[in-house]
Amino acid sequence: MHPTPTIEQPDGRLGVLLPGLGAVATTVIAGVEAVRRGIAQPFGSLTQMNTIRLGRRTQGRAPLIRELVGLAPLDQLVFGAWDPIPDDAYESAAKAGVLDRASHLDPIRDFLASVKPMPAVFDSAYVKRIDGPNTKEGSDWMEMGMALREDIRAFRRDHDCARAVMIWCGSTEVFERPGPVHATVEAFEQGMRDSDPAIAPSMVYAWAAIREGVPYANGAPNLSADVPALEELARERFVPIAGKDFKTGQTLMKTILAPGLKARMLGVRGWFSTNILGNRDGEVLDDPESFRTKEESKLGVLDYILQPSMYPDLYGDLYHKVRINYYPPRGDDKEGWDNLDIFGWLGYPMQIKVDFLCRDSILAAPIVLDLALFLDLASRAGLSGIQEWLSFYFKSPHTPEGLYPEHDLFIQHKKLKNTLRWLAGEEQITHLGREYY
Repeated sequence: MHPTPTIEQPDGRLGVLLPGLGAVATTVIAGVEAVRRGIAQPFGSLTQMNTIRLGRRTQGRAPLIRELVGLAPLDQLVFGAWDPIPDDAYESAAKAGVLDRASHLDPIRDFLASVKPMPAVFDSAYVKRIDGPNTKEGSDWMEMGMALREDIRAFRRDHDCARAVMIWCGSTEVFERPGPVHATVEAFEQGMRDSDPAIAPSMVYAWAAIREGVPYANGAPNLSADVPALEELARERFVPIAGKDFKTGQTLMKTILAPGLKARMLGVRGWFSTNILGNRDGEVLDDPESFRTKEESKLGVLDYILQPSMYPDLYGDLYHKVRINYYPPRGDDKEGWDNLDIFGWLGYPMQIKVDFLCRDSILAAPIVLDLALFLDLASRAGLSGIQEWLSFYFKSPHTPEGLYPEHDLFIQHKKLKNTLRWLAGEEQITHLGREYY
């Protein structure tokens, strides 16, 4: 076990910078302000509501997580954003239709209207179903990346921020695999000067954040900081990075159900998943190239949890299908429907049906808040590079090359809490329980 790091105190304001001022970002911003004003509670947020057991069960020690490790308080958060659409946070939230105007938007209208998006680094070749006039101009990716770095510096200066974090809340970009331009920092930065088409806008944001010493997390399934060049840069600059693709909706249910079926050694012959949603994310995913990026993220979950190569009789012939359909009448109220064909003792078949009528941005908002606070904690503790202990929040957890990602929600949760215990200098909990007997 590595020695417990010294954690700097969370003194001063924390800038929370969000590329993408759509449904998710505005729901986070409005939600935090509503909590600060005492008109709502932060349900779904581990950092605000979850306790953590310390020591033996008989000792009754279970402080709130935010009290154990000294997280930045909500009243010190300051929000900034970039978006190609120039709507301020109030206008954007009203159009997204996630939060009720009368109870959660109008009471804080002045605050939301003050959050105006900075011109975005954007290219419709990477997100084909949306566009807007609020974009940066530059001769190459490097010039626009440097403009983002200046945005970060100016935001911190203008808002008197001691620290900052960046969470990608933008749309899913087209599918891409790592290539030569992503291999080293030198190749990547030359690629930025050459405007290499294999460098996507989200990578430019990640590069700018890391160069500025700002922790970065990717909430979408596209390549972003999870390429060798940016991993190397994050280690060199001692910057925490995490990703990718917020674990909400249907995949959240899969990472709850699949570990339970595997724990009981129940077989799965088929798992069919379909979704309908009508928000901006649904519109973007209506494009086949963006959908492929999301499909890769969703399909990988079951293989890693069920381990078909280890249990071929139970999961070797599993048929797994995922569909996403854009259906405007639903807006942000997504419906995820799953059919599971399972089997048990002697091979007798059974079925499970799940119809999850969820709200995507309501599930994603507390994830963004927790990631902002935990990444800030990681930075203050001197942790750098990939933060796998935050895999609890992602569909496709970022791991080093050669290490498979852990998708089991309950293992991820244990990893997260044991990391917090380690950071606090507390004993790890194994749940062996022999000390009681």
